[in-house]
Amino acid sequence: MMRKIPFIFIFLFALSFLLGAGRNKPRSKQQAQPPPPLAGDSEQKMLDFSLAGYTQKSKKSWEVTGKSADIFSDIVRLTSVNANVYGEEENINLTGDKGAYDKVTGKMHLEDNVVITTQSGGKLTTDSLDWDRASQKVTTADLVNIEKQNIQATAKGLEGQPNLKKVFLKDDVRVQIKEGEGEKDTLISSKEPTIITCEGPLEIDYDKEIAVFNNNVKVDQKEQGQMYADKMEVYFDFKAKKILRIKSAGNVKIVKADNTSYSDEAEYTAAAKKMILTGRPRLVINSKEKLLDASSGD
Repeated sequence: MMRKIPFIFIFLFALSFLLGAGRNKPRSKQQAQPPPPLAGDSEQKMLDFSLAGYTQKSKKSWEVTGKSADIFSDIVRLTSVNANVYGEEENINLTGDKGAYDKVTGKMHLEDNVVITTQSGGKLTTDSLDWDRASQKVTTADLVNIEKQNIQATAKGLEGQPNLKKVFLKDDVRVQIKEGEGEKDTLISSKEPTIITCEGPLEIDYDKEIAVFNNNVKVDQKEQGQMYADKMEVYFDFKAKKILRIKSAGNVKIVKADNTSYSDEAEYTAAAKKMILTGRPRLVINSKEKLLDASSGD
């Protein structure tokens, strides 16, 4: 029976066996990303490569194809990378125009037109991405765009799972939420999408159906108004494509038409179609009608 062999070992063994790659040179941990070697300096080159790994039951667990692989002492540089990971719950595809596999750290770095696509319909695009299969984590410092369920999110910098079920968006976050057809509540839902922005970070857990926005959060609903807070927890029903509840905390301000309310906390519930303000709530009503001055009576 075939033993399950790690991706890193099989990849390097296959390349070394076919091409006679040289030995690895020792390198300090601070040199995790060495300068790119000059073109033509590779020890060996492999064209139109295709590698795969299998489980103990001879079931394919991953495969990587590419146009070329330039092998150096510590780095394997790849072009036209297309990687598929076959998981128990869903499959994941990663592509990029260029890639680099670090033999020392065991991590893959992808650049230019990087795309992650999940079997459940999630899609991530960015300019560069680091993929650590050992920790099952992907990271980037670049601008990133994620589309999953009825949510489209953009931000600068990301850390998360390759299947996009749990992601951590770092800075300058913008989220667009389009609710599904059907019964609309009167406070949040409308034909227009809901836009939520914050300085970040934003944590989205698709399994728990919750998103937590931090720092200068603003909810903008064109037909309904705006809501501001230091922090917001947004609870979803992804199947129905609806916002179920919003909990806001810290310097809460709600602007609707000519009225503005202030409070320490606020909780909106779609089922009850109510917004409950707590913690020194205050309502300011701007009226265009003239008001009588009660202090200047006859």
